[in-house]
Amino acid sequence: MTHNTIEVRGAVKRYGAIEAVNGVDLTIHGGEVFGLIGHNGAGKSTLFKLMLGLLPATAGDIHFDGSPVRGERFRQLRRHLGYLPENVVFYDNLSGRETLEFFAALKGVPGDECAPVLERVGLANAAGRRVRDYSKGMRQRLGFAQALLGNPRWLFLDEPTNGLDPEGIRSFYSILREQREQGATVVLTSHILAEIQERVDRLAIMKSGRIQALGTVASLREQMDLPLWFEWRMVHSSADAVRAALVGIGETVVEIQGERVALHCPRTARMAVFAALATLGEQVADLAIREPSLEDVFLGYAG
Repeated sequence: MTHNTIEVRGAVKRYGAIEAVNGVDLTIHGGEVFGLIGHNGAGKSTLFKLMLGLLPATAGDIHFDGSPVRGERFRQLRRHLGYLPENVVFYDNLSGRETLEFFAALKGVPGDECAPVLERVGLANAAGRRVRDYSKGMRQRLGFAQALLGNPRWLFLDEPTNGLDPEGIRSFYSILREQREQGATVVLTSHILAEIQERVDRLAIMKSGRIQALGTVASLREQMDLPLWFEWRMVHSSADAVRAALVGIGETVVEIQGERVALHCPRTARMAVFAALATLGEQVADLAIREPSLEDVFLGYAG
């Protein structure tokens, strides 16, 4: 087993007749950034809490590096877990520094780690201010700081960029890359799919407590067989010339507005479209190809 691997086998969590998690099988490889996405109520946060040992599973097994999520061994491993919940709550009368020192004491982490972590998340200048005076984004940074304490081997981040401005989001993912380079395994959820589609190694799409799809963004696009968009500008050419070049390609939708052309086609027709455009030569300019977004993939599986 790869170092820092998480294995989930047949995980179930029932609340009476409701199955929040229903027979999930999942392997998260050590050192990868893994995304977990789904509609509200799909079971993402419940699965998080099962993996963290915060909720007991009704059935199934979860292992970290071969150790089950129970017993003395896991109590030791929990010191190597970092967790940022979706809704971060702190004691308003404590300062940022005091808050982090409190969490350091709970984790058994030396207090002298707090100042460097606050610096790392951009809160060094606000460390002495009371948390009640923090903005939403600052509270989110503080929540991320407590998750980073002790340089965890596993990071669980539930909607981690909630409330962050663009600079904060860029800084967050920069830190995440550094953690990964040090060998950490990262599991995160986000409703901002455009933000994570280039930043996760693999992802799982959940619906009604089950894993609907699992793989890289590219592999999920291929499995869904979602269409491609070609867009270009015509130079000294006519709509008739464009339509003539595209004859015989198959199921395509062509929209022509002045010099602009948009073509919607199956993925299997990609090379045929390239060949058709080649016949137009220098009459084609500003060619752009748009792959389906992660949002398109998600709606295809979970819609």
